[in-house]
Amino acid sequence: MINNQETCELSTFIRRDPITTSSDELLLERFRDTAQVIEQLHPDYPVHCFCPDQLDKRVKLFVNNFPGKVGFAVKANGESVVLSHLTASGIHFFDAASIREIELLIQIDPDAIIFYDNPVKSEHEIEQAYFKFGVRCFALDDDIELNKIRYVIGNDPMVQLNVRFKIPGSYAIQDLSTKFGADEHEATTLLTQVNKAGYRPALTFHPGSQCICPSAYKDYIETAARIARNANINISMLNVGGGFPAQYRDSSIPPLSDFFEIVETQFNKWFSKTECVLACEPGRSLVASSSSLLCRVKHRRKDKTLFLNDGIYGGFMEQFVSFFKLPMKVYRNSNILLDELVEFKVFGPTCDSADCFKESVFLPASIAAGDWIEFGLTGAYGSATTTRFNGYSSDYYVIVEQGTHFAN
Repeated sequence: MINNQETCELSTFIRRDPITTSSDELLLERFRDTAQVIEQLHPDYPVHCFCPDQLDKRVKLFVNNFPGKVGFAVKANGESVVLSHLTASGIHFFDAASIREIELLIQIDPDAIIFYDNPVKSEHEIEQAYFKFGVRCFALDDDIELNKIRYVIGNDPMVQLNVRFKIPGSYAIQDLSTKFGADEHEATTLLTQVNKAGYRPALTFHPGSQCICPSAYKDYIETAARIARNANINISMLNVGGGFPAQYRDSSIPPLSDFFEIVETQFNKWFSKTECVLACEPGRSLVASSSSLLCRVKHRRKDKTLFLNDGIYGGFMEQFVSFFKLPMKVYRNSNILLDELVEFKVFGPTCDSADCFKESVFLPASIAAGDWIEFGLTGAYGSATTTRFNGYSSDYYVIVEQGTHFAN
């Protein structure tokens, strides 16, 4: 059992010496770049090309500019090589959504600070997290969950409970408020109950995945201040969640500095840094650009229809749920095709007709079976959401020293 009592003093985050190369990296094949992956592997299977240097750049961007503590939402990418490198790069706490994610984090870093921020957990999951893995921070959004936590763990003033709230409004490409979050009145009552029960009271929110409105953080932080004020409670932490966007192709989003500036201004306006820790736990924005997905064309029909060796049930789930225009490069052998772009309908490899990109994809007119397509910005929710439907999989990783510099 891990004795992690002190991790609840969340104003002090664990600092570790930098690690230059993780054991996971040593086990993975290494290449100069994507062209060399093609030259040497000639892969007929999907390959995730992970670039540690690109991940370092994003970590530094957040750590050096976000006005609080920076964590990572494991759901975006739970590959051990990615998590190991995040820890080595300076990420010191993690948002876990399941016991399996917690187990993985503990294996990689026994001292990791873990927020079990899935608001709905079974009693057994709470018991496992608290007693077996030493988790001392949980999220909730109703009193039923609070009662489960109290029943399982009893009185422990070192436990922090993050009340997750939501507000009306559409701020992001993917709205998460339909599933989780108490409204302002409910959150005020719940925060009062958390405090009365003797736990460390905190607030958290999530404006939605791929948030495109910096003003969302202003509205949410102002609401957090009202909740705390109406409950007459000094919260121990305000966790602004994730939602920070990645720069997909043809997307128009403000720079991250605009988001950080609003968070800092509003937090300083409504809260005291000496009493309340400010934190965030990005997923997509932190890891999207760290990996690309190399696929091969299996078949081309005369009507400009392509079949790839990966699809919706593999590394492209988001192309079905919410279409993001991914930057692409097409290779014939190790040479990039640069001819005129034309419109193609793209299917994945399975026998299911739903295994199809929601929108057409523009690719070089001469693209043919046997060519490779490198899709950028797949480090978030690429391998994380893959299935093994029809015997296909999309979870093979290699390391590239020079990642393809897609915009992000």
